[in-house]
Parts: sequence; C-alpha cells; structure tokens
Amino acid sequence: MSTEKGREITITALKYDPLSKVSKPHFVDYKLEETPGMTLFIALTKIRETMDPNLSFDFVCRAGICGSCGMLVNGQPKLACRTLITKENYPNGKIQLLPMPAFELIKDLSVNTGKWMDGMSKRVNSWIVTNEEKDISKLEERVEPEIAAETFELDRCIECGICVTACGTKLMREDFVGAVGLNRVARFHIDPHDQRTDEDFYELIGDDDGIFGCMSLLGCEDNCPKELPLQNKIAFLRRKMVQVQ
Repeated sequence: MSTEKGREITITALKYDPLSKVSKPHFVDYKLEETPGMTLFIALTKIRETMDPNLSFDFVCRAGICGSCGMLVNGQPKLACRTLITKENYPNGKIQLLPMPAFELIKDLSVNTGKWMDGMSKRVNSWIVTNEEKDISKLEERVEPEIAAETFELDRCIECGICVTACGTKLMREDFVGAVGLNRVARFHIDPHDQRTDEDFYELIGDDDGIFGCMSLLGCEDNCPKELPLQNKIAFLRRKMVQVQ
C-alpha cells in the first residue's frame, strides 16, 4: 500500500452572504491534499467537513444529473461533481471558485437557478399546448421513433445554468432567454403532441431577447455538460422564425 502523499491543492473560494449587513465579498484560501480520483465536489465537501462548515455550495445527485453544483472554476462554468482535480487539468494545483453570475446569489457559491428556470419555463410556455381532449384510458398517439429520439435528446437538459453563464449575449441582454430556453422551445416544436404553429412560437421568442439575440458565439454548446446540440437547434429555430416575419 502506497504511503506517498498527494500534492497540495489550493482552492480559493468567494465568501459572501448578501443577507448579512456585515458580510463583504472576499476570498478565502483552503489548502488540502489531493487524493486519487478527487473531484471538486469531494474537495468542497472535505473543506466544509474539516475546515469551514459555513461554506455554502449546492449539490444533490453527485452524478452530473441534477445540475445543482454549477460554479465558475478558474473563470469557466463547470459542474463541481464532474470536475476532476488532476495535474493535467490544474497543473499548478490552484483553483479559484466563483458563483455563476447570471443568477441571484444565495450565499458564497450557491445561486438560485431554480427561480430563473421557473421564470424561463413560464415565459416560453414549456408544456404541451393542444386543444384535443385526452382520454387517459387509451394509449397515447403513436410517435415515430426518430422523432421521439430527437425529443428525448433535448429532454436530457438538466437546467444547470451553465449555458446561461457561458453566454455572451446574456452578459449584454439581461432578459435574454438563453440557450436553455430556446432548447425548450425546440423540444416542443418537434413534439407532434404540441399543436402550436411557427407563428405561436414567434410570439414567444421572435425578438432580440429571444432567437434573434443569439450571436452564435458557441459558449453554450462548448460548455454544456450534457453535450446537447444547442447551436444546431438555435439555427433551426432562427430559420423557422425568419420565415414568419
């Protein structure tokens, strides 16, 4: 059994409680020993258990499914549970952590993505719209496998907010719906159960805070932890919406 110690890692995290009258934004350094297979989530958990129980960050599943642990890691949005602290990724062993700036800050590294996602869902009517009355005693209408697969592919979005944080347009347009919102529209545009027309979707996203605001900088797709075809679907929607004008 090897007794060789791992290298020293320095994690610098922003500490700030916006609800406290005495708290001011400041950075705190935490030094710890790297262990084999250590992820950023494991490191943060160790820090909270052994050094700073007051450090706030979000997590649920620890498996890249819930999307809760998004944060800025050396300036790049990532999921803490899927970020390995290796010599290849961080050769100098120094990691700076910030909360994702596109969302309301709760405390330290914790942000309220749920509030933003709820507003986005209502804004783009993120549900099936149909005038047909459904008989739940009967099987649903058959969907072609290719269409079902395309729909399910877009449903893999975990609404982590990383695409919103990585978006250059969002930095300039506070009300931009983001790739996650456009992805939701594309998902229901594809779904044959949804009876909305291109004109209906244009009313939702046919402006500079919607489909025409995207500058195609690829920040969303380059950073998406689920590797969704975001730019492909944005281009698809833009072609559809241009034809409505």
